[in-house]
Amino acid sequence: MTGKTLRVGVIGCGFFARNHLAAWADMEGVTLAGVCDLDPAKAASAASDFRAERAYADAAEMLDTAKLDFVDIATQMDSHAFLVGLAVDRGIPTIVQKPLAPTWEASVAIVEKARAAGVPLMVHENTRFQTPVRRAREVLDSGRIGTLNWARVSFRTGHDIYGKQPYLADAENFVLLDLGVHMLDVARYLMGEVESLYCQTRTVKQGIRGEDMATTMLRHEGGATSIVECSYASPIHPDPFPEMTLHIEGSKGSISLTPPYRMSVFADGRAESIDVEPAMFDWSEKPWHGAQESVARIQRHWVDCMRAGRTPETSGADSLKTYGLVFGAYRSARFGQPVVPFDREPANG
Repeated sequence: MTGKTLRVGVIGCGFFARNHLAAWADMEGVTLAGVCDLDPAKAASAASDFRAERAYADAAEMLDTAKLDFVDIATQMDSHAFLVGLAVDRGIPTIVQKPLAPTWEASVAIVEKARAAGVPLMVHENTRFQTPVRRAREVLDSGRIGTLNWARVSFRTGHDIYGKQPYLADAENFVLLDLGVHMLDVARYLMGEVESLYCQTRTVKQGIRGEDMATTMLRHEGGATSIVECSYASPIHPDPFPEMTLHIEGSKGSISLTPPYRMSVFADGRAESIDVEPAMFDWSEKPWHGAQESVARIQRHWVDCMRAGRTPETSGADSLKTYGLVFGAYRSARFGQPVVPFDREPANG
């Protein structure tokens, strides 16, 4: 596959999918062969805006006719099992947007279907690809702050997220599955796998169905502790949205990430300030450029892995470890006690 121009089809042309489309249209060595949406007008508009070869209103038709090397599914999670199934049944490598599925069982079924068919599957879990998170990983790998002891991974905001995504107000499982999956994945990526967790949730905003605030404490392999905070109901001034904050303590130093994209590394008795501002593209805009850059990064990672025959970082199998934390957190909040992640015990009971 080295040197070949790869043909991608994108299913879903909604709010966040436009970042996927822009990144594919901007990527060398990739052709946007088709775009698909249940709304034909939305698909036609996306095809025009991002120079796709053709617009479709039927996913099966695009998969059967567009001669794709892979497909990017950027729809809401309730459709993922069906759409991944369509692609896997045709042997088409697949990227699927997060959240992967509304339940642990459905998440496992999606990953297992692709595994059994031998079809590459990657979950579009892009937050770990953001510049600040990658730089933090580089510092940890250097050993500058020593053995990891404690961390806080936090995303708290009062920003009106419902304006562009009104369906979120109707989600039964809300902040942990929509936002917490990102923050829990970052905690895994930076601090290591998790042995046990304890979570508390609250519903603060009136008129929504699910929880909009969650705090989860994780015990990592090796003994380190992390606190993962997720809130869409925090009246903060100045509001850090859409940036996360991060603090990590080791035996020899610490790392802190604060808006606007500043990282402080304290090691060897000295503090260093690092600019971790994400890159801008012709199609990106502030303040969304952090997420937009990470979309381009994870999509490039997928292409590089396809060309090299490597398993992507956020493969289906790896992502189940994160979803084991998400659904484990829901169990913990429900029963009010610590639990082990779902990938360490049966989901029933």
